[in-house]
Amino acid sequence: MTDNFASTEKYILVAVATGDEEAAWDSLDELEALLDTAGGEAVCHVVQNLAHPDRAVYVGKGKAEELREMVTINEADGIICDDELSASQMRNLSELTETKVIDRTTLILDIFAAHAKTREGRLQVEIAQQKYRYARLRGMGEALSRLGGGIGTRGPGETKLETDRRVIQKRISVLSGEIEAMKRARDTARKKRSASPLPTVAIVGYTNAGKSTLLNKMTGSDVLSEDKLFATLDPTTRLAELPDGQQVLFTDTVGFINKLPHNLVDAFRSTLEEAGYADIILHVIDASDPQAELHRRVVYDTLRDLDISGRPVITVWNKADLVDASESFRDFDADASVRISAKTGQGLGDLYEAVAEILRENRVYIDKVIPYRDAAAVARIRSAGQLLSEEYEENGIHVRAYVPRSLNIN
Repeated sequence: MTDNFASTEKYILVAVATGDEEAAWDSLDELEALLDTAGGEAVCHVVQNLAHPDRAVYVGKGKAEELREMVTINEADGIICDDELSASQMRNLSELTETKVIDRTTLILDIFAAHAKTREGRLQVEIAQQKYRYARLRGMGEALSRLGGGIGTRGPGETKLETDRRVIQKRISVLSGEIEAMKRARDTARKKRSASPLPTVAIVGYTNAGKSTLLNKMTGSDVLSEDKLFATLDPTTRLAELPDGQQVLFTDTVGFINKLPHNLVDAFRSTLEEAGYADIILHVIDASDPQAELHRRVVYDTLRDLDISGRPVITVWNKADLVDASESFRDFDADASVRISAKTGQGLGDLYEAVAEILRENRVYIDKVIPYRDAAAVARIRSAGQLLSEEYEENGIHVRAYVPRSLNIN
């Protein structure tokens, strides 16, 4: 990704603390991780305590003057603010500091633009970018001209700065139509999966919690897995077989993050809604992260924003190999919790059993003889249910199994 630039861009990261200063510093650490993912480098962090962000400049004017000096001393390429800025805030801060200014939302959009691989993913990112720029085009003036190239300007959503709101609005309309067509295709595919007796499990969690690593471990697939925020964006579904023989479809979803731009939530809504149609939700949390509790709340808040509820949740405390074995982890919002290491395989047996147990609760037990002429029904039981035993008798195949209620075994 950094091949796009002759040298690594350097930025000063700025946050306004409106109460909890420690939380602001922690948020800047995450912002630095985002910048690293985008291929940039943070040269320093700055936090200013204010009752609320300044409506005109985001930080105070005195702090803006300090930032201008810091940009010169550190030879920084610009400033990144840890909140979403209005057009006037971005313009005013850029004028006062005489440098490029972008906000957290622009940075996240830039990362999504670089990492979206499928056509649907690229369209979703572009419409989010266009909506963001549409809301800020009026009054941006000189601040936009300072953006130039580099971080914050990449991706399918790149638009000439002179493009007027009418043209952007037309582009948004075209993109919305294409995404709606893809949504209908996704709904059709989802209905076909619903007609299948195979249960589905959606893997959700904060970005970089280890969702893709877990998917690879459980299904033997090779989905990209990196120690980067938003390493993967496009949903991936893979078939896995539990130790008891039950076949299950696992779907990895885009990671969540604190202050996730609303336009991105809206753009990826049809993708994220996959979790709402799953039989089980696996909520993956990085147990070694000091901000694990904040990340847990962010995921549940995002699921509520998407109106996803009523599904059994298994909280997966991942990276257990990096924490003290005596440390306890609880999630009172979940139906079950397990500690694992997706990297080493530690605890996967407990996770398989937790998934199997919840699936059994939604199944019925059968103990019957299936005539040999209906032997195909046994094959359906093997793939969609849990076959406990089968005995070949004179009148047919005697099976004992747990099967989905939707599986019609006469």
